Amino acid sequence: MPTINIQIFEGRTVEQKRELAKAVTEATCKTLKCDPGAVDIIIHDVKKENWATAGKLWSD
Repeated sequence: MPTINIQIFEGRTVEQKRELAKAVTEATCKTLKCDPGAVDIIIHDVKKENWATAGKLWSD
């Protein structure tokens, strides 16, 4: 059973997350030849103050 963790900046709507979960599930099933019921997706909303790239916080 694949479990997929996705980290995104907070602020996406429930509908956007629903669409993302559907698209990722479909791609996973196509690639891994598995049943959709076997795919778990965990979406983590992250504040920009808790994410940095190249040593700089996204909130800065």
